[in-house]
Amino acid sequence: MQKTAKNSPQQRLLRIIDQFPRVSVAVLADLVADEFIFGEIARVSREAPVLILNHRERTVVPGGGANAIYNLADLGVHVLPVGVVGDDEPGRLLLKAFRQKRIPVSGILKIKGRSTVTKTRILAGQTHSSRQQVVRVDREPDSILSVHTTRDLINAANGYAKAADALLVSDYGYGAATPEILKSVRAESDLNGMAITLDSRYRMMEFSGVTAATPNEPEVEEALRTKIGTNNERLYTAGRTLLQKMRLDSLIITRGRHGMVSFTRKGSPVEIPISGTDDVADVTGAGDTVIATFTAALAAGADSEDAARLANYAGGIVVMKRGTATVTAEELRRVISDRRQD
Repeated sequence: MQKTAKNSPQQRLLRIIDQFPRVSVAVLADLVADEFIFGEIARVSREAPVLILNHRERTVVPGGGANAIYNLADLGVHVLPVGVVGDDEPGRLLLKAFRQKRIPVSGILKIKGRSTVTKTRILAGQTHSSRQQVVRVDREPDSILSVHTTRDLINAANGYAKAADALLVSDYGYGAATPEILKSVRAESDLNGMAITLDSRYRMMEFSGVTAATPNEPEVEEALRTKIGTNNERLYTAGRTLLQKMRLDSLIITRGRHGMVSFTRKGSPVEIPISGTDDVADVTGAGDTVIATFTAALAAGADSEDAARLANYAGGIVVMKRGTATVTAEELRRVISDRRQD
């Protein structure tokens, strides 16, 4: 997408959003069910120094890589997900949520006897007060994926990649989006020229052949075994090191209330201040929103800096929502139209 004097930054971003319904993004992801249970505080238990909650509400929404998929769908992108769920209630609820958004589920394998990764957050509060997370309980599979299932994932990813404009890899460490699976997909499919974006929680340095990555600052510190803190020179050095070691075309390092920094091979780092207020409501799933928007923009023809600015706007919107949430194309249009370009 060419930048011209007649094409203001604001207009350029809006035109990128207009392209979202025309692009397809394949997603290789660890699918997670985010469960939220809310209870009103009744009293303190006599059995132990803990709150007793009267149950009021329960919701289950897509989380982890499933949240990135949901975000792509709400942006208007044609999304093609590949992953696994268990033959259990959380898995069925995830598939139901996808079908309601008209997201195809033929690339999602349902494994009998396997638990769907589920993160249950218990929230406490009063009817008209803010809800405070009290505890989180994670349920995870107790076995790795079989060789047969892994082969099925590779086949599904190969089929979808051929029909897509970009491939998003969302690796939460549960086995459906491993470096080995991506390596097999790249070896068996012609992905030359396709943007491959990566969000890997624990092992991004093990992935090769990706176009871009969107780690947060703690993930960068862990990967490079360094401490960045408030030192911008260390941040810039870390970004350039990741670009070189991973052979990336571009990189976004997200920094919470400090916004993000966009890196490319040739240009200087670009600091992008946080969009909106830094008085956030909930950061749950914000990284999924960032990579979904960034990938959609690259697939639509944006350069990495414009894609990063759109992702920054999306992140600023989603952290003002409670729980695991998404951003719509219309919300992006509204915030870009209402504010001056950063």
